[in-house]
Amino acid sequence: MHCPFCGAGDTKVVDSRLVAEGQQVRRRRECVKCHERFTTFEEAELVMPRVIKTDGTRQPFDEAKLRAGILRALEKRPVSVEAVEACLTRIKLKLRATGERELPSREMGEVVMAELRKLDQVAYVRFASVYRSFQDINEFREEIERLSANSEQPADKGQS
Repeated sequence: MHCPFCGAGDTKVVDSRLVAEGQQVRRRRECVKCHERFTTFEEAELVMPRVIKTDGTRQPFDEAKLRAGILRALEKRPVSVEAVEACLTRIKLKLRATGERELPSREMGEVVMAELRKLDQVAYVRFASVYRSFQDINEFREEIERLSANSEQPADKGQS
């Protein structure tokens, strides 16, 4: 790390500590030449996979776009900000865990829908209706029936 005061290339770390819930390291440094002190922040640079759209174009992953879609589906639903942030974190973790440099938008959509299904069923149906381009009320009904059937299965197993 070069000294921001004199430009010398040799600095030493005086103190390090975790900040931002362990996501960053804050380091106090001292220049060996001019003895000025300064602070740096270090964090892991984790690259998200690029998105392969249905038309074949490739785009960088856009967290703001993902957040906007989820928030739109959750509009006027009783879901806390913390739960939304946790959901976003799980989605990003799952996408990174694939190890792929590029993922089809369809796969990403399925990951989002799986997380929304656990978070809020109404938001899940809203998101699915746009994502899967429901054309009529029957498609809504079929999806709700599938959702109801899946949510009833664990209860039946517990009663056996």
